[in-house]
Amino acid sequence: QVQLVESGGGLVQAGGSLRLSCAASGRTFSRYHMGWFRQVVGKEREFVAAISSSGYSTYYSNSVEGRFTISRDNALNTAYLQMNSLEPEDTAVYYCAACTLCSATYDLSRSYDYWGQGTQVTVSS
Repeated sequence: QVQLVESGGGLVQAGGSLRLSCAASGRTFSRYHMGWFRQVVGKEREFVAAISSSGYSTYYSNSVEGRFTISRDNALNTAYLQMNSLEPEDTAVYYCAACTLCSATYDLSRSYDYWGQGTQVTVSS
C-alpha cells in the first residue's frame, strides 16, 4: 500500500511557476510509475504527466509539454511536477497517482492504484 500526499499548490499569476511535490509512504516507491492528473469541477480528470519507476521515461500531455517537467527522487520517495509559464487554463486541482502495471496506459486514470488528496493550483490572468 502507498499513501500519497501532494503539496506546493497555490495562487500564481499567469507566466509564473510552481513546483508540486508528491510524498509517498512505504519502502516500495521505486516500484511504482507515477502520474500527475488535474481536474476542474464539472470536467473529467485529465492526464498531465507520467514518469516510469526508474525515472528514465517521461510522458506529457500536449497541453503541458515544454512547460511542465515531471521528475522523481526515489531516495526521498517523492515525485515532482515543475510547472513553468503557467496559464489560466492550468487552473485545477492537481493529483498525483501511483501504479505498477500502467507502462502502456499511463495516461488513463483508471490505470492507477493509489491517489493523493489533491492540491489546488490557481493561475490568475
